[in-house]
Amino acid sequence: MSDPISLIDGLIIFLSLFIVLAIGLYFRNKDSNTNEYFLAGRNLSWFTIGISLFATNISSEHFVGLAGSGASRGLAVGQFELIAIFFLILLGWVIVPIYKNIGVNTTPEFLERIFDRTSRKFFSGISIFTYITTKILVTLFAGGILFNMIFGWSIFSSAVVIVLLTGVYSLAGGFSAVVKTQVFQGILLLASTIVFTFFGLSEVGGFSGLQEKLPATYFQMVKPITDPDFPWTGIIFGAPIIAFWYWCADHYMVQRVLGAKSVDDARKGTIFTAFLKILPLFVLVLPGLISVALYPEATGDIAYPTLLSSGIFPSGIKGFVIAGFLAAMMSSLSAAFNSIAALYTLDFYKPKHPDASERTLVLVGRLTTVVIVVGVLMIIPFVKIINSHIYIFLQRTQAFISAPITAVFIIGLLIKKVNPKSAFIALLVGEFLGLSRFIIELLVEYGLMHSQFLVEYSRFNYLHFTIILFLGTSTMLLFLNYVLNFNPKLIEIEIPTNNSIDLSLHSLVKIDSTNQVKYNFIFAGSILVLTITIWYIFI
Repeated sequence: MSDPISLIDGLIIFLSLFIVLAIGLYFRNKDSNTNEYFLAGRNLSWFTIGISLFATNISSEHFVGLAGSGASRGLAVGQFELIAIFFLILLGWVIVPIYKNIGVNTTPEFLERIFDRTSRKFFSGISIFTYITTKILVTLFAGGILFNMIFGWSIFSSAVVIVLLTGVYSLAGGFSAVVKTQVFQGILLLASTIVFTFFGLSEVGGFSGLQEKLPATYFQMVKPITDPDFPWTGIIFGAPIIAFWYWCADHYMVQRVLGAKSVDDARKGTIFTAFLKILPLFVLVLPGLISVALYPEATGDIAYPTLLSSGIFPSGIKGFVIAGFLAAMMSSLSAAFNSIAALYTLDFYKPKHPDASERTLVLVGRLTTVVIVVGVLMIIPFVKIINSHIYIFLQRTQAFISAPITAVFIIGLLIKKVNPKSAFIALLVGEFLGLSRFIIELLVEYGLMHSQFLVEYSRFNYLHFTIILFLGTSTMLLFLNYVLNFNPKLIEIEIPTNNSIDLSLHSLVKIDSTNQVKYNFIFAGSILVLTITIWYIFI
C-alpha cells in the first residue's frame, strides 16, 4: 500500500520550503521597533489577515487529528470547526473595535487596562505555557506521525528540522515575516487539501460511494449526551467557551487583527476566515472517512498518513500535499514563536524596563525567539505525553485552560465595576482547578494514580467540565466582587488622547450606514446561514 516519494514529489517539497524561507528572509532586519516586529506596523490588509488567521489555526494536528477523529467517529469532530465561525464573526464585529480603540499590543494588556498588571502577567504566563503544550508540542507530534510513515523519520528528527527551518525566518523577520509567509502557506495548504480530498473521493466513488461504505452514524454530527467525545450538551454549551478564548482572547490568534490597518480590514479579514473555516469539515475531516472506507485497519491518527502513503495519488500530487502539510506546520510554529516573544517582551520585560529603547525591545524579542527555539528542541522528547486522537487531546487541554479566561474576559466586558483582586483570585483558582484536572488525567492515563474518585473525576467529560469550570469561575468572581466587595476600584481605560472609553457593547458596536459595512453584514450573515444549513444536513 505504501508508495515511495518520487523525484518530482521531492522537488516540489524542496521548492515550497525554498519559497517560504525566501519570503521570510526577505524581511530580515526591516523591523526597527516593537510595532513593526510584533504587529507588522499595524498595516495588515484584510486578505493578509484572513489567510494568516486560517494558516495560524490550521496545523499538522488538524491534518492528522481531524482525519483521525473522522476515521474513528465520523463528521462529529467538525462541530468545533463550525462553531469557530460564530466567534470569528463576534471577533470582527464586537471584540476588534474594543482592542483597536484602546490600542493594546497584546491581549493580556487588555486585562491590565480593565483590571490590573497582576492579572495581565498571570494571563500572559498561562498563555506561554499553553502555546508550548497545545501549539508547539502537539504540532510536532502530529507532524512526526506523518513523517515517520512517509519518510521513516523519528519524531525527534522531523521536529528538529522543522523547528530550525521555522526559527530562522521567525527570528530574522519578526511578525512581518510570519504573516507574509503565512499568505503563501495558507494558499498552499488550502490548494493541497482540496486536491487531496478530490483524489480521495474519486477513489472511493464520490460522496455517495463513501456513504455506501460507512455506517450512517459517521455522517451524523449530533451525538447523544452520553457520548464520550462529542455530547450535544458539551458541543452547544462547552465548545463555545473554548472558542471564545481561542478566537477572541488568545494573543496567538488575535495578534493578526491587532496588526490590521483599520477596524474595517480586521472585520473583513475575520469574515474571510469564517468562510474558510467551512472547508476543514470537507478537506480535513472527510479524508479520514475516505481512509477508513478504503483501508478499514487505518483508524485513529494513522488515517491521514495511511491515505497519503497509498498509491492512489499521481506523481507530484503527493509532494504537493506534503508541501501543504509542511506549510501548515511551519505557519503555526512561526506564529507561536513570535507570540511568545511578544508576550514576554511586552508583558514582562517592558513593564520592568519602561525606559528601554525600541531597539533594545526588538533585541529582547529576537533573543526570546532564540531561547524558545532552543528550549523547544530540548523538550521534544516530552511529546510522548500526547496520546492518540490528537485533536481530542488538543481540545481537552484547551478546555481546562480556557474556561477561567473566558469567564474573566466576558465579565470584564459586560460589567464596568469589577475590582482587580476579585478578577485575579477567580482567574487563579479557576486555572488551578483546570490545570489540576489536566495533570490528574495524565497521571491516570499513564497508570500513576489509582484513586477511584480521581479516576472517575478524570473521566468526567471534558466539555461538561468546561461548562462547570466556567460557571464556577464566573460565580466566584461575582461573589468576591459584590458580596465581599474588598478594595473596589473602577478602572478607567484610557486611549492616547486621554479620553476614557465606555466599555458597554452598545457604545462600542456602532454599525454605521456605509455600503461597505452593509456588504460586510450581508457576507457575515450569509456565512452563518450556510453554517446552520450544514448542521441541518448532517444532524
